[in-house]
Amino acid sequence: MIRFSKYPDKTVRFMAEEAIELVLKDAGLDKKDMQAVFFSNTFWGMFSNQHSIRGQVILRGMGIDRIPVTNVENACAGGSTALYLAYAGIRAGMYDVALATGSEKISHPDKNLSLGAYASCMDVENFEKHINMIMEVSKTFKVDIPEDQTAPGEGRSIFMDAYATAARWHMDRFHSTQGQLAVICSKNHWHGSMNPLSQYQNPMSVEEVLADKPVAYPLTRSMCAPVGDGAAAAIVCSEKYLKKLANSRPVKILASVLGQGADRGLDDIDIGERLSKEAYAVAGVGPDDIDIAELHDATAFGELHQTEAMGFCPVGEGGPYALSDATKLGGSKPVNTSGGLECRGHPIGASGLAQIYEIAAQLRGEAGVRQVENARIGLAENGGGNIGVEEAAMCIHILEKVS
Repeated sequence: MIRFSKYPDKTVRFMAEEAIELVLKDAGLDKKDMQAVFFSNTFWGMFSNQHSIRGQVILRGMGIDRIPVTNVENACAGGSTALYLAYAGIRAGMYDVALATGSEKISHPDKNLSLGAYASCMDVENFEKHINMIMEVSKTFKVDIPEDQTAPGEGRSIFMDAYATAARWHMDRFHSTQGQLAVICSKNHWHGSMNPLSQYQNPMSVEEVLADKPVAYPLTRSMCAPVGDGAAAAIVCSEKYLKKLANSRPVKILASVLGQGADRGLDDIDIGERLSKEAYAVAGVGPDDIDIAELHDATAFGELHQTEAMGFCPVGEGGPYALSDATKLGGSKPVNTSGGLECRGHPIGASGLAQIYEIAAQLRGEAGVRQVENARIGLAENGGGNIGVEEAAMCIHILEKVS
């Protein structure tokens, strides 16, 4: 992957080419070796009018032609969906080696265009109905909101309102606190400060997080993933093909699952709980076997919720779990050692593959100062879009170190 950041002078095409060249070099392969490509992007058409054949435009320009190219658009889960499709094609025997890549440019001189684009990751036809539902549900929570944070801040995406509603539900239901969210955010800023590919590399104390600009209670600005640009890529191959490669440092995919959300109430089992059980069954492991995880923390509450959904702690105890330092580097189950979406950044078409990059680096023992000791099995959970009270799509991958 390339460093996630804001790149006024870099295009979707240029960033994708950078990431693809890096992953080919890493694997010791050539462009002509690729048998299929799955390209993830969401906003290129909206911002620059490049629709329909986005992957072909990039790959033909690089001299990668003739092979099948599939364009993947699955909101924030697009990058991990591209990996899922590459994996599925190889498991089906259609290919022996395939490329999954994602590139996204969200920063724009018109900030309102950038922030407004996220609304397309919801049910546009029923958008007003959905927002009204969020507002009505919010009224049922008994949460004391500080007087200076009752009005949402300006300059936010609609997803921050959805996450804030979910956070207040958790606070009402389980007595979690804004301070616990600040601990998660501060931890991720510490992790991100050690990651040279992270968009934000500044540590923040819990007090600084709480004092940051309010977005939508209980979320402050630093608890929310930034707008940014970037690209990432992964090469997937069959076991047979791997024998041809020298010095490839492979990581094994134990499970790759993709699911869709469902109509449900806030207290019913959610997509992450359901899908993680499926992934564990496929991989033949359980939550206790996971040594490291990258979870979809578009906000700090996203991480709190997903630690529960992945079975790392009981539902309702994500806040105390964060306070225990279990999820911090050096803890029993480090989460988002990359800095997570909050700090590493969230160019949505590339985010899922950036999670895979971090897990692979950890399992290879190549994560430098943020290396998790004896990391053998890693999990990456990547959610996308929103319908009802949960993600519209989600991918979970479980990866294993190859000894």
